[in-house]
Amino acid sequence: MLPLQGIRVIDVTTNISGPSLTMILADLGAEVIKIERPGIGDEARKMAPLVKEDGTFFLNINRNKKSVVLNLQLQEAKEVMYELIHDADIFVENYRLGKADKLGLGYDTLKSLNKGLIYCSLTAYGQKGPSKHKPGYDAILQAETGLMSMTGSDQLARVPVSILDQGSAVWGALGILAALLQRKENGQGQKVETSLFETGVHWVGYHLLSTMLTGQNPEKLGSNHASFAPYGAFQTADVPIMIGISNDRLFEKLCEVVEKQHWLKDERFASNVMRVQNRALLNEKLADILRTKKAHDWLAAQEEQGVPSAVIQQMTDVAMHPQTLSNKMLIDAEHPNNGNIRLTRLPITLSSVDLKVRNTPPVLGEHTVEVLKALGKSEVEIERLINMQALQN
Repeated sequence: MLPLQGIRVIDVTTNISGPSLTMILADLGAEVIKIERPGIGDEARKMAPLVKEDGTFFLNINRNKKSVVLNLQLQEAKEVMYELIHDADIFVENYRLGKADKLGLGYDTLKSLNKGLIYCSLTAYGQKGPSKHKPGYDAILQAETGLMSMTGSDQLARVPVSILDQGSAVWGALGILAALLQRKENGQGQKVETSLFETGVHWVGYHLLSTMLTGQNPEKLGSNHASFAPYGAFQTADVPIMIGISNDRLFEKLCEVVEKQHWLKDERFASNVMRVQNRALLNEKLADILRTKKAHDWLAAQEEQGVPSAVIQQMTDVAMHPQTLSNKMLIDAEHPNNGNIRLTRLPITLSSVDLKVRNTPPVLGEHTVEVLKALGKSEVEIERLINMQALQN
């Protein structure tokens, strides 16, 4: 059995943060019933880039789920939702704060229907404070939590993956798993809260502590590291490589590779503290040397000495990287519209079970009839609800 087999999740989330959270639960074996709006569905379905009209964001984070279309503006659809909640273990929403209550899906309402329900609310700014009602997107929260103040070099730049969306998804999933364990002890559900803002503040924790202790904000260092040198990207005769020297022992090995052993006796470079202070000069000298040979030659020599380094890969390279393939990070799945697609698996390996893609991302409303029949609805009743536009299949 998969770890969460037998656990039912009602998922009303859209875009990236919430669906990433419920994908984690689905991959771990939970039955995730994704409730979507008529006609539109999850907004990520049309989030570019598109492949045959399917958004790649949606395809990546909605496998192993069932799609049910309910028009929650109608009371009849809401009654179906309440029936689903009655037997559910988990409910996940990432509405703007207050919208769940307006829809009749707030924590107190659903808790009254199911005392054992674990209710997860994932918001932009958290449920307290002056910004709690503000909408938020990953890039906006990267700005507001200080990530963008440190990212890049000359120009402002965001981290080009949805790091706060997906980070908050992981914290939400972890909170849900903790609540499931606690429910085993006391039989009670509870509310789990997380947000992009809280995730961002947590991610910058050591920078925040350093600033509070020293009074100095972090510098924008590009690929460099505030605590170590040399540590960053360097151009070789063909492609750039990344080198990470985190202590004096590794610097000694690097000096062997570039045949500059006399740097070890140069007071400007003799210790990591001094190398950090003289980072610009050291980087300049090292860059001049590294441009004289191709990346492959430098990496072979550095690997022999145990110097941490790598070519800066493009996505086309990552897809075919021996480590990607050896660790089976890409899973083949057959999609009804797009044929074979290769999805990244959860970065978790369990020795007793295989966390594979059991079902491809669903077509909008693909499971509406199946789920309602499981609730005991007759074909006549389902047809009536479809005709009044409470459902869509």
